[in-house]
Amino acid sequence: MGDRVRFTILTDRLIRMECSESGSFTDAATQLVVSRDLGEAPAFDVRRGEDRVEILTEHLHLTYQPSRGFSRSGLSVAMRTAVVNLHGGTWRFGDEWDPDETFPTNLGGTCRTLDDVDGRARLNPGILALHGLAVIDDSASLLLQEDQWVRPRPSASPVDGSSPDHDLYLFGYGQDYRRALRDFFRLTGATPLIPRALLGNWWSRYHRYTEESYLALMDRFAAEDLPFSVAVLDMDWHLVDIDPAIGNGWTGYTWNRELFPDPGRFLKALHDRGMQVTLNLHPAAGIRRHEDAYAPMMRRLGGDPASGEAIAFNIGDKDFTAAYLEHAHHPLEEEGVDFWWLDWQQGGDTDIPGLDPLWMLNHVHYLDSGRERTDPDDAAGPAGPGPAEPVGPDAPGSPARRRPVTFSRFADASSHRTPIGFSGDTITTWDSLRFQPEFTATAANIGYYWWSNDIGGHMFGVRDDEMAARWVQLGCFSPINRLHSTDSVFNSKEPWRYSRDARATMEAHLRLRHRLVPYLYTWARRAHAEGIGPVRPVYHDEPWALGAYANRTEFLFGDLLVVPIVHKADPVSALAQERAWLPRGTWFDLPTGRRYEAPADDGRTLVLCRPLDRIPVLARAGSLLVSAADIDEAAGDNPRRLSVLVVPGADGEFVLEEDDGSPEPGPGAVVRTRFSLAWDEQDATARLTIVQEGPNGVVPAEREVTVRLLSAGGDELHASWSGSGTAGDAEQEPVVAHREADAFTLGAGTDIALGAIRPADGGELVLTGVRTSPPPLADEVFSILEPVQIAYEAKDAAWKVVASGARGGELLGGLRAADIPDDVLAAVAEVA
Repeated sequence: MGDRVRFTILTDRLIRMECSESGSFTDAATQLVVSRDLGEAPAFDVRRGEDRVEILTEHLHLTYQPSRGFSRSGLSVAMRTAVVNLHGGTWRFGDEWDPDETFPTNLGGTCRTLDDVDGRARLNPGILALHGLAVIDDSASLLLQEDQWVRPRPSASPVDGSSPDHDLYLFGYGQDYRRALRDFFRLTGATPLIPRALLGNWWSRYHRYTEESYLALMDRFAAEDLPFSVAVLDMDWHLVDIDPAIGNGWTGYTWNRELFPDPGRFLKALHDRGMQVTLNLHPAAGIRRHEDAYAPMMRRLGGDPASGEAIAFNIGDKDFTAAYLEHAHHPLEEEGVDFWWLDWQQGGDTDIPGLDPLWMLNHVHYLDSGRERTDPDDAAGPAGPGPAEPVGPDAPGSPARRRPVTFSRFADASSHRTPIGFSGDTITTWDSLRFQPEFTATAANIGYYWWSNDIGGHMFGVRDDEMAARWVQLGCFSPINRLHSTDSVFNSKEPWRYSRDARATMEAHLRLRHRLVPYLYTWARRAHAEGIGPVRPVYHDEPWALGAYANRTEFLFGDLLVVPIVHKADPVSALAQERAWLPRGTWFDLPTGRRYEAPADDGRTLVLCRPLDRIPVLARAGSLLVSAADIDEAAGDNPRRLSVLVVPGADGEFVLEEDDGSPEPGPGAVVRTRFSLAWDEQDATARLTIVQEGPNGVVPAEREVTVRLLSAGGDELHASWSGSGTAGDAEQEPVVAHREADAFTLGAGTDIALGAIRPADGGELVLTGVRTSPPPLADEVFSILEPVQIAYEAKDAAWKVVASGARGGELLGGLRAADIPDDVLAAVAEVA
């Protein structure tokens, strides 16, 4: 459009809009955009008139008036197809999203940090919107060179990096949220595969540990059957008591050898326990004379170590960055540090105008973490390999690439390329807990899937055992489950430091999280390949149902609908309440086995009531949940023992995806095991077929598999397995046993142990005489009434009503006449 304006129709829903004062347009990659080749250009029409140009795709109508330029009256885009917002959708240049708007449009994205936030944070916009339109402004983004360094745009100010030019991407996807995210990732780069071990439990505490005390704690966890897969060491791992003449010890790169006399030995001990290790880092103060890295780094930069002058932190300088990585970080990684916790809080300025130091730290550390390096635990001794040991690239001690990862705050909309996200120092209050599930799920609207929050809260607040237990329940179903606490002798998250009930709840959900790693890693692989968030708002899957937008606290964890408890329990009933919305269908609550029907097209809203030991986790009829059966197997390993939870009532399928852990596992490194369920309630039969595809050697050839029916079984149930067993038998008789509810995470049902099978050979479990049997109403009501702290006379009167067989309104009316409190009536209404 003349010399200064260019529109690029990338898809029929995505348009790039540029205005350049100089007439020079940007075709290079930027910090945000890595590729603009989104496939064949869609069909579109261009209509030109006097001082008016219109571009029409199937879904969008762009109008531009050259005389008015990029202004509210000069540039607009309207939706041509229907959207949820009854007023339709139109975007005008200069529109800014107000998170407090009366009539919601944009669905929100995320923000840099939750530091200093008690409760809700103000979010930046995402790319999904009820009125169908959102814009990402890439005008201030620097250009990304082939060597992965950055340079300013030609039009950028040499003072602050600002530019008079505009470079905008309009997303007009209506309610096609999945396609919007897929195209966002095609434009900006896929969300990477993270190391599998990071999906287990993380232990983190700001505390002055020693080698002995830290390892003793890890051994206590193991003795208590509490599995952890990531060890986080906060800043006291390095020297903090330094000469005041050179500053304070907030920044450091040198082990405190009074606490950790042999760092390599300590790190190896953690690796031997199946853990990865990350160290906290505050890099702002640079490298000072007390650091081990100081002299070699000073010489590398052409300085004199004898001067004692500090090496200023300058992540915008190539020479500094190369020396910083080589001398401050690589030696520590060679000792066994797996990745870094980049705790940057010191502003947004660098020597390159417009370059955010946080973005650059994330970028360079992530790329560097994927370089070739030697695993210290495999390195050969001083004499080199023995005569029988292999040499070459597969020999122990040979350099190899790792799957890159870093752990840092959100910098901008490209931050999904550098996971994991550290959300900052969480304030320990119920308000913070209430906002955290919404914060985490809503980040999926900008493709940011891997937030790691301070589970349990980090600082301030008060001791509240109920809140701590509820937070760990939330952590179990968070993208990353990292328990954390501040530098206080009283504030720590070891479960045994809490009341008996809180402790039991925390422990049960830490174990469950470890078992869920195979399921969550499958979704991590889907996030990388398909762009689907492992943890996401319900409206991602139900975009046309208004109920999906009503309760932002509930979210999807894979295919599971999780309703975290974020309010205190009533002291009389010992029950906490949360409102929930269920999409249409039949749902089962995993911890209780309860069945819920939502027959209407617009779903169902209800109140869910739970005691401290349980939170609602619902799965559709026919769902299959494949998990690890043994908490003693490391989270980073493909487990030998599997548990397959079957939710009855419908057909279903789940494909378990596993790989060899390599940086970029291709087809020769991926195994897919398909579990297919055919459920016939009328004939009381079910078939579970297991088919595995992929190369040998990636997963155990033989696996012990237990099939766990939820709320199903029966005295006439018979199970037969047709497939390969340990002895090679064509048919292997499964062991069938009734299972009581565990009171925390899994309701009653039936366990069917298949024994050791070879999934690569395939097989089928056939069940006859199987019936769906949710908990009886009388049993459910009794479990609700028993702990209620009211007069026995009222409880006995209520039980007579239940025992009479009353149902529905008659039941609830009889309980109300018995003076049963409203909170208890709500709980009974839920099950009745």
